[in-house]
Amino acid sequence: FMAHAQMTDVCPIECRQGAITILQTLRFAGFETYFAGGCVRDRLLSKAPTEYDIATSARPDDIKALFPKARSVGEVFGVMLVRSNHHMYDVATFRSDGPYSDKRHPDIVSFSDAEHDAARRDFTINGMFEDPIEETIIDYVDGQNDMGNRLIRAIGDPRQRIREDHLRMLRAIRFAARLEFSIEPETADAIRECSSELAGVSRERIGEELKKMLTDQNRGVAAWEGQYLGLDHVIFAEDSCRNAPTRVGRLPANATYATALAAWILDRYTSDSDLLGIASQWRSQLLLSNKVHEEVCSILTIHQHLFAWDTLGIAAQKRVAGSELCMSALAIVQCEDRPLFVHIHRAITNLERTGISPDRLITGNDLLEAGMPPSSTLGNILEAVYDAQLEGSLKTRDDAISLALAMYSDFQDS
Repeated sequence: FMAHAQMTDVCPIECRQGAITILQTLRFAGFETYFAGGCVRDRLLSKAPTEYDIATSARPDDIKALFPKARSVGEVFGVMLVRSNHHMYDVATFRSDGPYSDKRHPDIVSFSDAEHDAARRDFTINGMFEDPIEETIIDYVDGQNDMGNRLIRAIGDPRQRIREDHLRMLRAIRFAARLEFSIEPETADAIRECSSELAGVSRERIGEELKKMLTDQNRGVAAWEGQYLGLDHVIFAEDSCRNAPTRVGRLPANATYATALAAWILDRYTSDSDLLGIASQWRSQLLLSNKVHEEVCSILTIHQHLFAWDTLGIAAQKRVAGSELCMSALAIVQCEDRPLFVHIHRAITNLERTGISPDRLITGNDLLEAGMPPSSTLGNILEAVYDAQLEGSLKTRDDAISLALAMYSDFQDS
């Protein structure tokens, strides 16, 4: 229940000004108010925040009085939605949290002050406040020191922080990888000891957190930390892996989630494993969308074809090269075998000169008009004719129809 601006395509200057306007309104009314959390961390890292957390001593009713159009998005937790400078912001009342029975939300909260509000947060780097008017940092948790030492440290007892929300184990890894920090030893020990408790977190939340990790350019560090701290056996419901996730770590910065998942499967399993079956298991464990699952399977299949490239005929090579996800699979090959990548890349460049995916010379309607009755055989004939076209042995529509008729005649004879 962090307070934050909800935006896309954000202008950092407009975003900050909108947050300052809210802060000043609350302060003029006599309420202690600060920026909090990730925006403070990012400013200290010299990054321009694109979202702001606002924390205040004002209660929800006070916020409603000052901002009549404010909407409640979690009033029991003291969170209100306020519009400012064309953006929407969450404004949260300072609070202390009670026990977390569901390992996600506190059972009860009590409104408190800034110091207690900082103490209930997850990591010291996220527990600081900023006074943008006085340009000062209010730090009750020694977050600035940990920032200087590039450490991810739980606030207070790390085991208690993890028991409150087991997803914090994955968040620690994600922050460490993204910011290029280390996880403080006691916090790392607590994650390792509590790793099995991640099983109590919903598959959906785990999948969402993993997606954030694997779409970051430092995904390889996150994957390695997850394995090192023993979380992978819970994430994937399989034995922890000792193989270094080298493919994941070498992927280009803009690699997709599906590409990273496929690379991690290849890092964890040998080529003779049932890779598509493993992808289906991961789909269930991570609640992958149909689209992502299909992309992972396609990338794994194309990857297999790429390693057999020189045994493929021209038509098969063109089909592989023309596949929508060929470049994703080739990016993984580049991580494994640079000479093979160069060889295939050159071959594809040469194939492009004659056309990798030309329009088909004939369609199913052409076969029906030629007198062939509807049947499943027509699909096979069409694909065989297209292969001949890709190989360059067919140039015209008439040639394609003639070949199709000959194939159909052979099929009838057999």
